[in-house]
Amino acid sequence: MVVDGVALDLGPARQRCVLAALAVDAGRVVSVEMLTHRVWGEHPPLRARATLMGYLSRLRRILGVGAVVRHPGGYVLEVERSVVDLHRFHELCLKARTRAADDAERVVLLEQALALWQGDALIGIEGDWAFAERRGLRQQRLDAECDLTDALLRLGHGEDLVATLGARAAGWPLDERVAAQFTLALHRAGRTADALAHYRQLRDRLIEQLGTEPGTTLQGLHQRILDTDPALTPPPVTIDGTSAVWSSDMPVPRQLPALPRLFTGRAVELARLDEMLTVEPDRHPSASVPGVSATEPETAPGAPAAGTVAIAAIGGVGGIGKTWLALTWAHRHAEAFPDGQLFVDLRGFSPTEQPVPPDTTLFGFLTALGVVSDLIPTDPDAKAALYRSLVAGKRMLVVLDNAATADQVIPLLPGSPTCTVLVTGRTKLAPLIDRHSAHHLQLDVLTDAEARTLLTGRLGDARVVAEPKAVAELVALCGHHPLALTITARHARTRPDISVAEVTAELRKAGLDALDDDDPAASLPAVLSWSLRALAPEQQTVFALLGIAPGPDIGLSAAADLTGLPVERTRKVLRALEDASLVDRRPDHRYAMHDLVRAYATGLAHDLDESVRQTALTRVIGFYLHTAFTADCLLDPHRMPIRLDPPDSDVHPQPLPDLPAALSWLDIHHPHLLAAQNTAAAHHRHQAVWQLAWALTTYHWRRGHRHDALAVWQVAADAAVHLLDPAARTDTHRLLGRAYANLGRHVQAIAHLNQALVLAEQHHNLAQQAHTHNALAWACELGRDERRALEHARHALDLYRTLDHPVREAVALNAVGWYTARLGDHGTARAHCQAALILFRRHHDYDGEATTLDSLGWIDHHTGHHDQAVHHYQHALTLRRAVGHTRGVADTLDRLGHSHGALGQYSLVRRVWQEALQLYREQGRNTDTERLQQQLDALD
Repeated sequence: MVVDGVALDLGPARQRCVLAALAVDAGRVVSVEMLTHRVWGEHPPLRARATLMGYLSRLRRILGVGAVVRHPGGYVLEVERSVVDLHRFHELCLKARTRAADDAERVVLLEQALALWQGDALIGIEGDWAFAERRGLRQQRLDAECDLTDALLRLGHGEDLVATLGARAAGWPLDERVAAQFTLALHRAGRTADALAHYRQLRDRLIEQLGTEPGTTLQGLHQRILDTDPALTPPPVTIDGTSAVWSSDMPVPRQLPALPRLFTGRAVELARLDEMLTVEPDRHPSASVPGVSATEPETAPGAPAAGTVAIAAIGGVGGIGKTWLALTWAHRHAEAFPDGQLFVDLRGFSPTEQPVPPDTTLFGFLTALGVVSDLIPTDPDAKAALYRSLVAGKRMLVVLDNAATADQVIPLLPGSPTCTVLVTGRTKLAPLIDRHSAHHLQLDVLTDAEARTLLTGRLGDARVVAEPKAVAELVALCGHHPLALTITARHARTRPDISVAEVTAELRKAGLDALDDDDPAASLPAVLSWSLRALAPEQQTVFALLGIAPGPDIGLSAAADLTGLPVERTRKVLRALEDASLVDRRPDHRYAMHDLVRAYATGLAHDLDESVRQTALTRVIGFYLHTAFTADCLLDPHRMPIRLDPPDSDVHPQPLPDLPAALSWLDIHHPHLLAAQNTAAAHHRHQAVWQLAWALTTYHWRRGHRHDALAVWQVAADAAVHLLDPAARTDTHRLLGRAYANLGRHVQAIAHLNQALVLAEQHHNLAQQAHTHNALAWACELGRDERRALEHARHALDLYRTLDHPVREAVALNAVGWYTARLGDHGTARAHCQAALILFRRHHDYDGEATTLDSLGWIDHHTGHHDQAVHHYQHALTLRRAVGHTRGVADTLDRLGHSHGALGQYSLVRRVWQEALQLYREQGRNTDTERLQQQLDALD
């Protein structure tokens, strides 16, 4: 509805249906029962009446006082019937049929009536009444079109009606009135053979489908054509002195739709389009004189080479703002195209219509360029050739919106470099890029500033400024997606008394459902669904499975196991999803989805067969578990491993050849491993939950992921309750206790470690007892009880010696040396550490060697051997960096600074402490960060 030139937002589909139900009887009372029936049909919901009252109340606020009025027995839309297009249409048709003086006046009236139609009636309104009303109105429109055609035929027209009637005959293949008009027009155009063939086709169709012959009128026309009745071709007449034959002068088409009023941001993208589509008038062939050589000016950066058409293809997921960007650029540069602008919606991704074939578009372009319709060739190639001829040398802009495939676009490309083409579509349209040198611009989500500006434009500055936290969360929940932000802003704008915080809370709770709507064009799930129609079933399944894949993105190998497809097949499917703008390709063969797209995919995954979904999760969890286990073995080859069953035959873990590869893989996939554990926990796969925690332990320790270490072992503790292996429960308490200790939560740490020791002793597991004493020693050190720490370290040493495990013995020797040194017995400490160093080097345990060198450096520093301390610390740093032990690197750098300071090397002190400070910050070690910052400040 338009009031004073402004389109009103009439609310949801059923509210619009109420207005339509009143409008079709404008000026007449419509009962509440009739309104209810028109909106909900035969089976309205229980609260239909209350909901109807709410719709009517909101419509009164939107339309103004007095527009919707209550009367005894119902409601009435109090407007002049002539302001409703439907009633104005009826009035004009009635006048044409009953009061027109002649066919010339009848043509004028019917053309005015049909001009009121802007598309199909009651678009976006569903239900039985709307369906029946829409069907009836379509018939009324057809009747008016046929009345107009009859009048034109009586005035002598024929050739100029062929194209229009051909399209109408295709849409109404059994309508004899349409068939008769088309047959007569073909005959008048000199295509008698085609006219007779069309009659035969209709007759065959009627007999086959309805079992009847054509009516007497059509049969009579057929016979008159066979008899070459001269009365069938009267001379053409004029209407108001104007020839009925169309002019062949080429007009200047101005087909761009209105400029988007609330377009936001996109300055970078508009600048990129400027670069891609830079057109310099001086270099156009039309600016040169035939037969005279002209010098080409230097081509602007980003401009197409001379002699080629400038083409830019804007891609991106549904609702990202491709059309608005294209129209904004086109309007800003309209003056650069004085010969006109052509625009077509190719409906590549439309909720109700099929993509527009290029032949149909070419017909529309040619008529817009002034070609008489009956002179338009029937052959598609001839149409395209005529189109290119007409725009050759013209400075024109062609905007091809919403393209599904390159096949829709390529026949519409001009051949002249004077023209510029702007294409939008959800796919990458590779042939345009490969064969026609099109520039591709992939549109991403809005920036924070752009998203805030969008909300400000729709809600007003006051509401946005008043609730900054709610606005920030709303932007985050929408993922900066323009359509999601627009839908949410509409919800807030149409409820001005509701706070932004409340709207945000609804979005947080409902998720993607909050962005749904009865109107497909205003529903993000519906808009996204249109992208799937062009996908093969296999591609749709993969898209759905990606929605439940653990982690923020997925690599190619993990995706292959998730889908159960070979790697190369998976790569091909992912490329198709990337071309459809449903996934984004990232470096290292990684693929990601926008949060809202992923939410939509997750919903589709729940529609898959349960066995398909569960099998996919089993494979991908197996991929992450077995690859992480291999990585852990490379990080600490001397760690006593747990037993894993071999991977299933359809699980293919990532090969990791060495320690650097393992560290790199863990750094990249750490978020996926955390997510995989949570996914396993959600599906009660207790063994995988526990094993993933175990496989991450060394990595978490070395990289300083203290909070993640606690989180995975808390989840594993819940899973361990369901495991029969007592060693698993013992390990869980020990490693959970160590995670608590690492975060300074001493009470919980000691409780779990003591529980682990009790279990180990109950099951006579000496190795578990030794591991737990070693962990207790470290926990006691953090609790500043170094004597108790030494006792536990000595217990661990005695147990490891009985187990004949030299590397673990070396761990305990270093621990005894460290705590002895902390208690002041440096000679005994040095002896234990040197013994540990020998064992570590003998068994090539570089991390253990680095830890022991760090201990020796501390001993040397505190005994005045500062040069030797620096030597030990630097050697320890080299080894710790090599094994990726960044937590230990920070500690060693911290201690090294003190030794440099003792030697008066203050520039080195500042350098190593600044590096340590950065690592402490990255690892979230706030206490160490504050202490070291104070030490650095003291140097100034």
